[in-house]
Amino acid sequence: MFILRCAEETRAARAAIRRAGQTLALVPTMGALHEGHIALALEGKKHAGHVWLTIFVNPMQFGPHEDFHKYPRPVEDDLARCREAGVDAVFLPEVATMYPPNATEVKIEVPDLAKDLEGPVRPGHFAGVCRVVAKLLALTLPEVAVFGMKDYQQLRIIEAMNVDLMLPTRILPHPIVREADGLAKSSRNRYLSPNERLRALGISRALDACEKLAQSGETSAAVLEDAMVRTLVAHALAIDYATLRDRQTLAPAETLVPGQSVALITARCGTTRLLDNREL
Repeated sequence: MFILRCAEETRAARAAIRRAGQTLALVPTMGALHEGHIALALEGKKHAGHVWLTIFVNPMQFGPHEDFHKYPRPVEDDLARCREAGVDAVFLPEVATMYPPNATEVKIEVPDLAKDLEGPVRPGHFAGVCRVVAKLLALTLPEVAVFGMKDYQQLRIIEAMNVDLMLPTRILPHPIVREADGLAKSSRNRYLSPNERLRALGISRALDACEKLAQSGETSAAVLEDAMVRTLVAHALAIDYATLRDRQTLAPAETLVPGQSVALITARCGTTRLLDNREL
């Protein structure tokens, strides 16, 4: 497994893959890897001859009240996981590599998809995500890039950016990877105390309740959202939102449309903010 740290050697390595007539799958991450990230790398192997994973804690997507410096960086553990998974190379740049000090700043905004949900809570977050993802895709020019579906709004924004900027990469969504009890795997789970870990199960159970109602024929968004809220409250979780949305536009839905609707939840368990969703 190669460790790539600068743009020049990364472009050279990519050119070598192209000369060999082979393809590349990219898995962008901020590190602190868990089984969910590894599942993305393994999915990439199904679609390309080479898999690269990036580890970069992107300062541009952290808000004013989010501590960039406290974000976990277990780099050696992450590299060991990548080796075990058969990742071919890890791009591990410094901040100055991704954001040269004297370069002119360019922002990418996706206003329609970022106007609510996570957008107002994390100002500047999605612009920072789009900027770094666009850089990674432009630098590596992968045939496919694999993203998890847990950050559903982020996925839709990246897809929209990719289409509008006419980037030559296919964005491949990957289903949420869960613990055996249903909790979505997340780097944030490490911050949960044992008691909070049990309460956090209320998020997946709220989605279960919503899905069960939908399968019984319930189509009212108000009823489905109420079922989620009641389950979250029963687990003593602080709710940011529990909402039914259109899968593509993320616009609020009054009625469930099978195959076109998604239930989105963000709730706080102690000081830890957790996201989850379920396509219906």
